[in-house]
Amino acid sequence: MQIVEIDDIAKVLKELGHTTRLAIYKRVVKAGHQGIAVGGLQEKLDIPHSTLSHHISSLVSAGLISQRRESRTLYCVAEYETLNAVIGFLQDECCVDESA
Repeated sequence: MQIVEIDDIAKVLKELGHTTRLAIYKRVVKAGHQGIAVGGLQEKLDIPHSTLSHHISSLVSAGLISQRRESRTLYCVAEYETLNAVIGFLQDECCVDESA
């Protein structure tokens, strides 16, 4: 997902505004570029599988994470481009209206 519109940024921030989704996303980001297995997320966060799947789906829909399958294991991987776009959006015009 390429973030270009304010609506896209709002969707990402909305999804991260939920405590459980933010905890999931933080774990996925911490895992790095190789990602983390869904089972590993479930263990670390102690979230029921059905609830975890629901929240992961929301994060995928917002473009914050992607998933890849290796054999029978499903991994969640952070979409760092999306993260950087949101951070950039929030920082781009920092202090531009401040008088010298």
